[in-house]
Amino acid sequence: MRQLIDKISQAVQVVLLAPIKLPAKALNVLKYIAVGLGIIEQVIKDDTDKPKTEGKEGSDEAAE
Repeated sequence: MRQLIDKISQAVQVVLLAPIKLPAKALNVLKYIAVGLGIIEQVIKDDTDKPKTEGKEGSDEAAE
């Protein structure tokens, strides 16, 4: 899933940066798709980068 989102994001960025003429509505749609994919990438990265904690949740021993 992560690889698919990365590939789609790269493809959208290439289209946005290419020196081609596109209708204004198409560019706006592509920009919104790029923003949405960026948000999804960050959420996926944050979920996979979180360390797994072991032990009791809410215990005061972890704070000390």
